[in-house]
Amino acid sequence: MVDYSKWRTIEISDDEDDTHPNIDTPSLFRWRHQARVERMSEMEASKKALKDKRNDLHNKLKEAKQKAKQNDNNESKEEMKKLEEELAKLDKEQEELDQKEKLLPWNVDTISKEGCNKTVINKPKPRADRSNLSEEEQEKFYKEFIKKNEEKLKHFGMLGKPEDCKRYLMENHDLVCEETANYLALWCLNLEIEDKHDLMEFVAKQVVSMQYILELAKQLDVDPRGCVSSFFARIDKADKEYKDAFEDELRAFKERIRERARIRVEQAMKEVEEEERKKRIASSPGGLDPEDVFNSLPESLQKCFESRDIQLLQKTIAEMPEEEARLHMKRCIDSGLWVPDANSKELLLGGEIESEDNSEGIYSELKSN
Repeated sequence: MVDYSKWRTIEISDDEDDTHPNIDTPSLFRWRHQARVERMSEMEASKKALKDKRNDLHNKLKEAKQKAKQNDNNESKEEMKKLEEELAKLDKEQEELDQKEKLLPWNVDTISKEGCNKTVINKPKPRADRSNLSEEEQEKFYKEFIKKNEEKLKHFGMLGKPEDCKRYLMENHDLVCEETANYLALWCLNLEIEDKHDLMEFVAKQVVSMQYILELAKQLDVDPRGCVSSFFARIDKADKEYKDAFEDELRAFKERIRERARIRVEQAMKEVEEEERKKRIASSPGGLDPEDVFNSLPESLQKCFESRDIQLLQKTIAEMPEEEARLHMKRCIDSGLWVPDANSKELLLGGEIESEDNSEGIYSELKSN
């Protein structure tokens, strides 16, 4: 059974307005409140004094027990007995005081106790500033960030619905930063290079969304993590002009990715071609690129090498001016396009040369034949 009797003895609150018209109500309330506060102060003082006295007796009793162990005599026992009796009296006084306090009527100050007192004021968080970091420190930070969050970044890049994107970023606030936009942009570039055009366009939308969030944070001068909800709310409720601007930026970003991918592919092809050219030059007898030499030959000589026709080659050489023929022969030998076989005395088209430069002898032999 719940005892509700306590509620019948609640003192009139300070804001009670049911008083006689001739009574100065504010003064009456102040007097009531002052009298109640004084009674409560006296009660607290009595409780504190009794508590201090009991603690003091407990300490004395503890010392007396230690002395009794060391000196087993009647004097120590008498002192210990006297202290125990005084402590018993104080315990009884404590019980009476607790009972008296329990019977006091409740009032506005005692009817409830404050459970907690905490005031939280939401303030915009300042934007994280890493501009003072050196290039090495920024690169180190980026690598550590990617190593820690790469799986989350790819998951975010594959999300399609705005509500899913918002929820994921709210759950993973660390992803709302410049490093995420950079990683996703680089991923888009790699996808375009790999001819995965549809997937590139899908991820590109996440890049532009992150860039919009970062730009919004920059304008408000707050941490980007506090702009996630604002951005998606604006996208969800934006007018046609705002959405068109977003789509225009998305199209422009995808065009930049395509152009950058084209340049990357061209650069990669040039690097491969240059590497192959260096290998051809390294393996040539005289340090000339066979492909460059072939492209510089007259069309008639090019046909001879393409058809690998020795008789046509002899005829073409015979019809050319001697000085021009000697020049082309020397360059072909130095590049490895012409390789004389010392045993058969016949001209081989392509291969490795093991003898000294003998373009004069080959020219004379071709001419005579």
